Amino acid sequence: MSEIDELTRTLREFAKGRGWERFHTPKNLVMAISGEAGELAAEFQWLSPEESCSLKGLPTQNIELEIADVAIYLLRLCDVMEVNLADAIKKKIRINEKRFPITT
Repeated sequence: MSEIDELTRTLREFAKGRGWERFHTPKNLVMAISGEAGELAAEFQWLSPEESCSLKGLPTQNIELEIADVAIYLLRLCDVMEVNLADAIKKKIRINEKRFPITT
């Protein structure tokens, strides 16, 4: 079992144990992803491009937690919609390789 599969199963059990499955509709999960992505964006809102690139090694707990929130809802959405995330990513990469060929 891949780590993504393991996380998906853990999140499914977490939601089921709390009776949250009824709330985890595709629409609600997409809205949750949007909200959490907004919270992630807020962490960078007033940073210059240079400041945003120099965060390595600095305390970034809030950023890490917001990234985790986005990923959690994305994994739940994939689970609910029966989308294999790894396969979807590979498919999109193949599409992008054709759309954006190497130019150098």
